[in-house]
Amino acid sequence: MPSEQEGAAVPAANKGGWSSFLKSMASFNGDLSSMTAPAFILSTTSLTEFSAYWAEMPHLLVAPANEPDPQKRSMLVLKWFLSTLKQQYASRNEKLGSEKKPLNPFLGELFLGKWEDATGETQLVSEQVSHHPPVTAYSIWNNKHGVRLQGYNAQKASFSRTINVRQVGHAHLRIDKYDEDYLFTLPALHIEGLIIGTPYVELNKSSYIVGSNGFTSRIDYSGKGWVSGSKNSLSAIMYPHGLEKDKHAVIYTAEGSWTDNFTIKDSKKNIVQTYQAKKEPKTPLKVAPIEEQDPLESRRAWKKVADAIIKGDMIATGNEKSVIEERQRALRKTEAASKKEWERRFFTKVDKLPILEKLFKEVPGGSLEADQTGGLWQFDQEKARDAKPPFSKLSEELKNGWN
Repeated sequence: MPSEQEGAAVPAANKGGWSSFLKSMASFNGDLSSMTAPAFILSTTSLTEFSAYWAEMPHLLVAPANEPDPQKRSMLVLKWFLSTLKQQYASRNEKLGSEKKPLNPFLGELFLGKWEDATGETQLVSEQVSHHPPVTAYSIWNNKHGVRLQGYNAQKASFSRTINVRQVGHAHLRIDKYDEDYLFTLPALHIEGLIIGTPYVELNKSSYIVGSNGFTSRIDYSGKGWVSGSKNSLSAIMYPHGLEKDKHAVIYTAEGSWTDNFTIKDSKKNIVQTYQAKKEPKTPLKVAPIEEQDPLESRRAWKKVADAIIKGDMIATGNEKSVIEERQRALRKTEAASKKEWERRFFTKVDKLPILEKLFKEVPGGSLEADQTGGLWQFDQEKARDAKPPFSKLSEELKNGWN
């Protein structure tokens, strides 16, 4: 791309900083959270909030629980997962004009909320369970339909013409009525639009959905190339375990765009499901007012930083971030001196996740990679029931939902 386009969408006063940022990326390789980005592309949102992108359409999340046929049920799980991709990787870009670097969560940071609609209450707990490496864990559930999603993830970044991100971790969907579990691996991604200063996410490579009922889906991602291809493209196949390479074994296929429209067809090429991202209704997430939140909840903890970013006061932004960072360093020193580890509020590190270890056998080269995520993390209902104040009113409602 011609050099005169570099930073074309960057404010004139920030072009020098943007150029320096691009040069620094040439040798970057590590945790995405450690990347130092120019202040003017900082988001006011912490990564702990990103867990909510899994469930902004609860009616699609719970739909598989109401389908008695296992093949169709697995297909609806595939549809739900594909519907979350725009929410997770492009919705914030759409709102802000370009991708912003989220705030790096501190150990113990929380984000709590719920969705209320015709499906009942769908509830969310997100917690930063590790700082080195940075790992966010989450649990989302709808008791009315017996649907539970939990997982955790970290990001490893490297630079080769652009920022490449390998997502480490997984998601696990449980449907109580059918005693079924589904493993979701996470897609790789890279950042486009860096040169002109309007970064956005493009997904690449493949991810898998493996069901305990015997069906696997593989989703392939691609983008617009120099000669051919379309932005945000996907294609997927669903097949019985072990028959990934047998074209005659494919039960359903999906094709389209994860930011626009896609269709799902059966083996006879009949369209059985359609999805239109711009028309699908979203349910707003309810979060307690900041003044009622726990001091560790994201929006309360980062309020002064977010306010400074909104005002464009980068000196205040840096100062307020330093206050939080210094407080965290002091806590870690105290813990080290007393030989105590930070107690996670809602999640517990476990030695094994047997169900997921079994399902990972259907993913080529797949594993839990516990060494990359500070261990294996699982939502702990006993901890949740026994969690101590201060709690927001919303937190108490969530707590009641765990009983």
